[in-house]
Amino acid sequence: MIKKLTTEFRFFISMPYNMRVLLITNMLYSLVLPVVEIFMAAYIMRYFADTSYVAFFQVAMYTGIIITSLANGFLLKSFKVAHLYSFGILLSGLSMVGMMFIKDISIVGLIISGTLIGASSGFFWTNRYLMALNTTSDENRNYFFGLESFFFTISNIIVPLAIGALLASIDGKELLGITFNIYSGYRIVTFIVVAITILACFSLAHGKFKNPEQKDFLYFHFDRLWNKQILLAALKGLIQGFLVTAPAMLIMKYVGKEGSLGLIQGISGGLTAILIYLLGRFAKPKHRILIFGAGITIFLIGTIVNGVELSMIGVIVFVLCKVFYQPMYDLAYYPIMMKVIDIVSKREKRNEYAYILNHEFGLYAGRVIGLGLFIFLALYVSETFALRYSLIIVAVVQVFSILLAKNILKESYSENK
Repeated sequence: MIKKLTTEFRFFISMPYNMRVLLITNMLYSLVLPVVEIFMAAYIMRYFADTSYVAFFQVAMYTGIIITSLANGFLLKSFKVAHLYSFGILLSGLSMVGMMFIKDISIVGLIISGTLIGASSGFFWTNRYLMALNTTSDENRNYFFGLESFFFTISNIIVPLAIGALLASIDGKELLGITFNIYSGYRIVTFIVVAITILACFSLAHGKFKNPEQKDFLYFHFDRLWNKQILLAALKGLIQGFLVTAPAMLIMKYVGKEGSLGLIQGISGGLTAILIYLLGRFAKPKHRILIFGAGITIFLIGTIVNGVELSMIGVIVFVLCKVFYQPMYDLAYYPIMMKVIDIVSKREKRNEYAYILNHEFGLYAGRVIGLGLFIFLALYVSETFALRYSLIIVAVVQVFSILLAKNILKESYSENK
């Protein structure tokens, strides 16, 4: 075992220096993401006792991503990409501090908080894409995203378990004359998040990352190949909006409280993390469509079981399938996207950030449509109907994205021949 771990470490060391720095930074930030993605939704659900408020929070967050993604393009003309990335990491922690320490959250406050957290995500994700694009090649991107997904998957096991245990143990306890409740626990978690974001920024400072040479980034007409990629991004966004909130909604409603979130996520997470690492380590670019299709098929099965059996058992099966689906999908999706950017940026002689920004618009369109569908079904049919059938609808639509991804890959690699 030690010999194998040593071999894997040496393989990691053989990767380009900046790629390693970015991976270590993302490893630290992976400890923060589960708090934002799962427990923020659970916190809002607990406070308002209405899933539609979680959806409104998500729309505000995704809007914040678009606003800062656009602003980031202008800021890249004057600031280093690493500094903007670090700012996004710090802003995510500070936004959570602001939200957790407001005693009475109104719908306006909820929207403002969502927009600020989205703003931090916009700086984080767009600069992450840009740095990953420039520090990796098509040959090592499977490994990069496989190892990154390994970090994120492990964090999605450890962090919810730790936070769930903290929230359960602190509620009602008294220390130094202070009586703690579950909201006190959320505030302690927020302080820990801020500390981790600071560590991540220190890690990133060790790398040397270049800004795009071409400064123009705002375009409205793109190559046909990129238009296909944007359609694929919209399909990804369609389901992405649900995956941030639906698991928390379903578990809070049909299984239990925050402690159950960590328990259910951890059942299959360890196996998934190992699988994703091995796929990233050994899979070739030609295997991406197989990984992509397998992930979507697993998710479809989970949504069907959840729809047929909307109970504790159905929800557990859905979350288990979701745990497998998400890293498999991302492992294939991001290298496909970056291969397309490599091609079209050279073909059109444009700044790579132009495509990263446009990609965010594609994701945003899908996210808003998906969440709009959920809100419509929840308000005009029933919340139960929305949780039961909307996931099946978007999963069925995702099946068609397999054919689209296959077509994109075929055209991308025919470019090199």
